[in-house]
Amino acid sequence: MTAVDVQDLRITAGSRTLVDDVSFTVASGECVAIVGESGAGKSLTARALLGLLPEGLRATSERLEIDGTDAGGLNDSGWRRLRGRAIALVSQDALAALDPLRRVGREVSEPMEIHGLHPQDRERRVIDLLTSVAMPDPERRARSHPHELSGGLRQRALIASALAGDPAVLVADEATTALDATVQARVLGLLRDIADTGTAVVFISHDFAAVRRVADRVLVMRDGVMIEEGTTTEVMRAPRSEHTRELVAASVPAPRADVRTPGGALLVAHEVSKSFDRPAVVGASFTLSAGRTMGIVGESGSGKTTLARMLVGVQHPDAGRLEWSSPQRVQLVHQNPLGAFDPRWTIGRSLAEALQAAGAPRKDRMRRTAQLLTEVGLAPEIAARRPGQLSGGQRQRAAIARALAADPQVLVLDEPVSALDPTVRARVLQLLSRLQRERELTMVFVSHDLAVIAAVSDEVLVMKDGVIVEQGPVRGVFADPRHPFTRELLAAGA
Repeated sequence: MTAVDVQDLRITAGSRTLVDDVSFTVASGECVAIVGESGAGKSLTARALLGLLPEGLRATSERLEIDGTDAGGLNDSGWRRLRGRAIALVSQDALAALDPLRRVGREVSEPMEIHGLHPQDRERRVIDLLTSVAMPDPERRARSHPHELSGGLRQRALIASALAGDPAVLVADEATTALDATVQARVLGLLRDIADTGTAVVFISHDFAAVRRVADRVLVMRDGVMIEEGTTTEVMRAPRSEHTRELVAASVPAPRADVRTPGGALLVAHEVSKSFDRPAVVGASFTLSAGRTMGIVGESGSGKTTLARMLVGVQHPDAGRLEWSSPQRVQLVHQNPLGAFDPRWTIGRSLAEALQAAGAPRKDRMRRTAQLLTEVGLAPEIAARRPGQLSGGQRQRAAIARALAADPQVLVLDEPVSALDPTVRARVLQLLSRLQRERELTMVFVSHDLAVIAAVSDEVLVMKDGVIVEQGPVRGVFADPRHPFTRELLAAGA
């Protein structure tokens, strides 16, 4: 049975066309992925299926049927009746999608109340739904608030809430993008199980590495147009368009080919520990060699970011010591450059402030700003723009330029490419490799993505629950992992 039938979908903003001539079907029990970079139109297409387009946008189509209902002409009340019962959404940011003031059980039961479902046994139904999405200890988790759950558990709660109305169609919009490799693997497996039980799943993603684990068919979009479609195997093995080939190639960063000769020990960490309400880093010992890249990998809450912040000096160890061979200029590149920049300031002003802090004379700052932007592959004209006017890749390059303003010897990068599309991610990784060669930088690269760590790192630290469980040359650790957790991470990323 066809659960979704879309023919000639067109989405416009005034006279501007954002999505044009998109047609596809999704059968019950099938998972169809819509893949593309940011701005490709994939999320707008998904939102049109739910009647949730942003204000000012208009969707027209020759046919838009959801679970047998003609949705093309529905008004707001008609869409409200359809959403939850026929089609439901799982969004990327579960923490934002879940009400922080409501317990998880209440969140899951709300769709049942709205649609008058299961009035006699809603409490039991909530537990059953949480159990079906593999929520550990569902009775206790039902009494928890969203902030008390990990990212993976929040995403499971959101999926349970979406399934509460027994929808025929589940739309997952970048639902695994921000998750660690092991958690992502579990959620992808869950979405595959949901499809296998008869629900039609529309999976929106920019990452073919995730798509190949869950989708039966793939639709590739670019600039609002569908450029390729086929089974997942067909598209990944023999993509027809050049853009699809780029997306497939970029989904798995190539392991680094060059092996840098290590310099002397730049930093030696001796049994470093840090606690907040619980231990965050426990007894960390390692050596950072000059001119090399050390990767730190682990799940959320493993302590990798806390360790990185201690290296920068933003936080200080409660015990142990960090012994630098000599005073070093250390700079941090944040995961979220949009949050790290002042949104009111132009990029030029932010770079000029960093140059001022580094002691650059006022007369040289405009010239140095242009040089820094050029060095990271941005046009000097970018200096006149504000952060919100840049793409994700441009903002990350600008953040790297600001870090370079202090002429650092050590660059600490905390998940710098986790939110980027694969092709943009590949370009940023190439940029970092070039900068390291040209500036003779030592780098510490924090990530939950093992493919990225393999592409940039010489050594790797694997962290779990604040403890370094394995360390060594990245090729050796990945080829012959000794610790069970390292093996689990590698299996999840395969």
